[in-house]
Amino acid sequence: MAEKEWSDMAIELYDKLTGRGAEISYEFDNMEISIPTGTGDESNYALWKINGTLKIRTRDTAKGK
Repeated sequence: MAEKEWSDMAIELYDKLTGRGAEISYEFDNMEISIPTGTGDESNYALWKINGTLKIRTRDTAKGK
């Protein structure tokens, strides 16, 4: 069995929870992400900082139909 990337597993989990009133919550503590400002070896990077909670909520809008 091949190893899965964490992002693939997160997508599968989200797909299973969608429509079930689920909420996925991610908490970040001083996470830093370097985002390239262009392409190529000489690109500069913008530093994004995330500190707090990101919530993704789903709900089934087809209920009751």
